[in-house]
Amino acid sequence: MIYMLLNNEVLSASALAEKYNVSQRTIYRDIDAICAAGIPVVSYQGVNGGYGIMEEYKMDKSLLGSYDVESLITILHSMSTVFEDERALETIHRLQTVGQESQTQSLSMDIGSWRANTESLRLLRTAITERRVIRFDYINAKNERTNRIVEPVRLMYKYGAWYLYAFCRTRADYREFRVTRMADVTATLETFHRTHVVEQRERTYDMSRQAHKADVVLHFSVDSLAMAMDHFYDADKRFNDDGSLTMTLKIVNPAEARWLLSILLSFGDRVEVMEPAELRQVMKTKLEKMLSRYAEV
Repeated sequence: MIYMLLNNEVLSASALAEKYNVSQRTIYRDIDAICAAGIPVVSYQGVNGGYGIMEEYKMDKSLLGSYDVESLITILHSMSTVFEDERALETIHRLQTVGQESQTQSLSMDIGSWRANTESLRLLRTAITERRVIRFDYINAKNERTNRIVEPVRLMYKYGAWYLYAFCRTRADYREFRVTRMADVTATLETFHRTHVVEQRERTYDMSRQAHKADVVLHFSVDSLAMAMDHFYDADKRFNDDGSLTMTLKIVNPAEARWLLSILLSFGDRVEVMEPAELRQVMKTKLEKMLSRYAEV
């Protein structure tokens, strides 16, 4: 009711009673309680009378337009879904009184990726809030499994995945851990008191490496167009007369790019590497090795 009063000039007792499905007598009691809490409610007499809040007490609405409200609600709703955050839901309800009810929602967001365990995310966020040390097993990019003891600092969502930024006691330095690679995550009873400063690390690029990118030409069959567009959305595209798709992308040392090889193998027989020859050979060697595992079938 407070937020309704803040975002309207004057509201009658009957309008408020209808809005909240209560009697006008209940509205009068609620108004008295709001006044007792120190919020300056003004009573206006006459045909168009009712209740309002002193203008000096209100926030300038120009500071928070309908676009801002919609964006905030979208972000908070996605956050509340992942973390089951009741405070975020309360804020959403408040913001909804500011926005226009008839406005069509133009933005939707879902950061609760299927690639992340929401229970782990909630555990990590609680550990950050309570400043608890956590333990977990971690698989790094080299496929090495190590046990880590860290002081969690913050959760980050970037590149379509969740990461934990923490001070790793095992390495005595700050590290970013991809949540999907963390296993057996446990929040200990130990709390830490160290003050952690989150550094904004900018990604730097080696211009010399950028200059030595090679063209990779891929040919995708008709039944793999959507998957190809998802993986290589920024590549140069050419749709062929038979409905197939040829893509050209620039990759640093493509024959050594393990991530690229993994993606290409996921297409099965629906993709062919046209160029470079080195990558074609790597694909052939990998496929022959895979076939050798099924030689007795």
